[in-house]
Amino acid sequence: MRFGSSIPVILTLLFFGLASLASAEGTGRARLLGSFTWEMDAPWFGGWSGIEVSPDGRQMVVISDRGRILDAQIIRKDDQITAVQAGQMQRLKSSKGVALTHKIADSEGLAIAPDGTLFISFENVIRVARYAQTTANAQVLRKHPAFGKLARNKALEALAIDSQGRLFTLPERVEPDRTIQVFVLDNNVWTTPFTLSGNPDFLPVGADFGPDGQFYLLERAFGIWGFRSRVRRWDISQAGATNQELLFETEYGTHDNLEGLTVWRDQQGRTRLTMISDDNFLSLQTTEIVEYAVQE
Repeated sequence: MRFGSSIPVILTLLFFGLASLASAEGTGRARLLGSFTWEMDAPWFGGWSGIEVSPDGRQMVVISDRGRILDAQIIRKDDQITAVQAGQMQRLKSSKGVALTHKIADSEGLAIAPDGTLFISFENVIRVARYAQTTANAQVLRKHPAFGKLARNKALEALAIDSQGRLFTLPERVEPDRTIQVFVLDNNVWTTPFTLSGNPDFLPVGADFGPDGQFYLLERAFGIWGFRSRVRRWDISQAGATNQELLFETEYGTHDNLEGLTVWRDQQGRTRLTMISDDNFLSLQTTEIVEYAVQE
């Protein structure tokens, strides 16, 4: 989601310290490992809304909400990220091979299959596209009839792929009955087999399936004091989503605008949550890579 013109005012308040609330990671069983501020001197850098990290935690792919995709190497020392070395930035292409621009380029959710195929969801011109590789033309997947009824700029914000190759996508919306609709693509057929419980203050912005097979959801709250974040997870089966668990929930101002989530297992056997923030191309915000470890 791209924030409107009110955000500079709100972030100015945050900048001058009015939003400097407790910086602890909050409640839940996940514990903060560290936060790294990523900076690059390039006009296209920023707006990162989706992230995928390799199984060893040392490579990542990120997408921005302006239709750009970038691979990078993560340099680590123990539990901390110490540097990020960017690779080649690419412009996402349309099905005709034209670089995406303007509203059609609003890429938000990223999921990568084991064979390297990329799937990307878009929330303005609402769709999910398949890319054989980062430089390939898009193959736009069929749409669920309900996609056309979703509000633009709050549409398909989160995207994940499970071990069976099924795609799960969610709009940035909580329904009036406090549920979150989940769309599932299986064998080229979209269904809505279940919903998740929701809180209108926290909207879905990122999702992933972990190595444990569980579904993880990053949610964001936004107010005058800045941003709050939380991650929940569920078991997914024919019965739907069960065994909901809150992993962490922060206070306002703990992190920047976290939008992308990837889940992997580190060398110590811990489930690690890596998240990236969308700075909205505003100087008062930062691109922050945040990591939590789940205490099992």
